Amino acid sequence: MTEPLPEHPLDLLYSETEEDLRAAVRALLTDRAGHQVLLDRIETESPYAPGLWKSLAADIGAAGLLVPEKLGGQGASHRETAVVLEELGRAVTPLPYLSSAVVATETLLDLADGSEAAAGLLAELAGGRTVAVLAVPLSTAPGAEFPLTGPVPAVADAPAADVFLVPRADGLYAVPAAEATVEPQTPLDLTRPLARVTASVGGTRLAGPDAARTAVRRGLLSGAGLLASEQLGLAEWCLEETVRYTRERHQFNRPVGSFQALKHRMAQLWLDLVGARAAARAAADALATGSPDAPLLVAVAQAYCSKTAVRAAEECVQLHGGIGMTWEHPAHLALKRAKSDQIALGATGRHQDAIAALVGLEPPL
Repeated sequence: MTEPLPEHPLDLLYSETEEDLRAAVRALLTDRAGHQVLLDRIETESPYAPGLWKSLAADIGAAGLLVPEKLGGQGASHRETAVVLEELGRAVTPLPYLSSAVVATETLLDLADGSEAAAGLLAELAGGRTVAVLAVPLSTAPGAEFPLTGPVPAVADAPAADVFLVPRADGLYAVPAAEATVEPQTPLDLTRPLARVTASVGGTRLAGPDAARTAVRRGLLSGAGLLASEQLGLAEWCLEETVRYTRERHQFNRPVGSFQALKHRMAQLWLDLVGARAAARAAADALATGSPDAPLLVAVAQAYCSKTAVRAAEECVQLHGGIGMTWEHPAHLALKRAKSDQIALGATGRHQDAIAALVGLEPPL
């Protein structure tokens, strides 16, 4: 019996508009956020570059891609946003894009119809004038429990926040960063700073507890789905850089990349990237179209892309030999970002459990 076609067939290809956006973002990052610039900045207390954020968020308009035009945004979708994250992942760029333009923005979008305060804050985020961060630990998966009182540890991009979205037992609040205590913590990935956040009791109430729970879940689901695109971009850079290096590096009067053992390793990694690209694009497309399969495709993308990004970064370090281990080479930055991303918004095992539950698989006895 022939199965009926889905209402919205998945589209895994990139449109001309998306490729134009990619070219603009890549040109900006190449000019303003090369790896040497990044290596220099992470030596400072703050790796963020406010001028770069303005260029990306406001001048290119990337911060408002998910926001409808009537609310001050660009009226694009998760597909275009995913392209931006692929480029940010390639460059391991230290910008609070995932935190503010995806997780916080999606959370506010769920509340904008019923809350003037949420709609007003959303317009500020879409214009790139304000950075908002959801005050939950970086490892929080969609649907997982998180602290509703007291200090919140490991809040990603907290040092860059102007406003915190703080979930409490009685709802969701917007708390200015000036009214919160932000204590930096030492992260593995220096390009995505972490901090312990203690928000004040006050703030502007955006939603009651039920609406807040739904909005936060939407923000985290979109964040997890689009994080896969960041991981894809990082993995693609690792493979491209490894292929380039092994072509140029010679031993025994031959490029080291011509040795069969290394060719097999890079070919297998290329195959893994093909799968990762399909998984990440499927998640972005499902989020963009509001597909009921979005939770499943997000879990699949995270379960697959997390492992692929880590393996690509490990291979990049290994196949660069000694130079890959040095502070001067960006391969180690890619590996730290990949390992940090592996537990961000839910660890791989949690997403695998989610897949099993969503498709009705019984756990092994």
